[in-house]
Amino acid sequence: MAESKSGLTYRDAGVDIDAGESLVDAIKPIAKATRRSGCMDELGGFGALFQIPAGYKEPILVSGTDGVGTKLRLAIDSGIHDTIGIDLVAMCANDILVQGAEPLFFLDYFATGKLDVHTAAGIVSGIGEGCKLAGAALIGGETAEMPGMYADGDYDLAGFCVGVVEKSNIIDGTEVSEGDVLVALSSSGPHSNGYSLIRKVIEVSNTDLQQPFGGTTLARALLEPTRIYVKPVLNLLKAEPIHALAHITGGGLSGNISRVIPDGLCAIVERASWELPDIFKWIQKNGNINDDEMLNTFNCGMGMVLVVAAKDAPAVVKNLEDQGEKVWLAGRIDKAEAGSERVRII
Repeated sequence: MAESKSGLTYRDAGVDIDAGESLVDAIKPIAKATRRSGCMDELGGFGALFQIPAGYKEPILVSGTDGVGTKLRLAIDSGIHDTIGIDLVAMCANDILVQGAEPLFFLDYFATGKLDVHTAAGIVSGIGEGCKLAGAALIGGETAEMPGMYADGDYDLAGFCVGVVEKSNIIDGTEVSEGDVLVALSSSGPHSNGYSLIRKVIEVSNTDLQQPFGGTTLARALLEPTRIYVKPVLNLLKAEPIHALAHITGGGLSGNISRVIPDGLCAIVERASWELPDIFKWIQKNGNINDDEMLNTFNCGMGMVLVVAAKDAPAVVKNLEDQGEKVWLAGRIDKAEAGSERVRII
């Protein structure tokens, strides 16, 4: 790029302010489509305003922030950018859902070396779709063009979600008791965890990502966006008591279910209760990965686990199935033996 005759400009340094403004214009209709009660201003201000909806007596705000991890690398290398934004929303919205919170609003952070408006708009369209699925308003964000920090075509994403829950309705795991049962909600694939291992499997197996897989390509199958469980679970909470929720993310089944199991108790996950989905079978076979490593790295088909009283389990399962969810009984809560783990997969 030639330097300006009148001296260096920001564009000479690699930052295109006009491109950034074009992206804001492209985002505005996406954000507008996610508006919900509580929104108070349009996208583009220095700060985003949001009013807590009416109807809460003791509203407690619940917040979460996350990224998408190295699933981004797979999206970039595959040139598939239209679903990764759904993952970003899902990782934040599902986390705050665990405590019973209704997502209210979401903000994103997008950083890249050189802004490609078309690619960025595709990513943000995915974020908008994720916000619709979560019932959250996309009320703001930040786009950072940072030449020298990222290679050409690379980008990074982070998100921030705020929700609200009635204080008396917070789900904190304290009601989990011996005899409770585990109800599993199916995942759509690896979601947004374990992709460093997945990419290593692709490397060592010399895999063509464009090969057919289950009616699509392997790349699309591996980039299937994270399920957003907000609407079915919030609907369930209006009808049935839930003792605990676990979002199965990094650390797999054991690492996440253990976070909601009180001292003195143990979650028994019955391996025979579900079949490993095909995408995980592909990962395990092509990476020669043992069962323990799979269960400690991936969700293996369970995206969310609910802990409910045994007497309530049939109604919980029916409620979720009536909403179109794939759900099954996956185990139980027992007393913990001395020195045992909080989660046992048998």
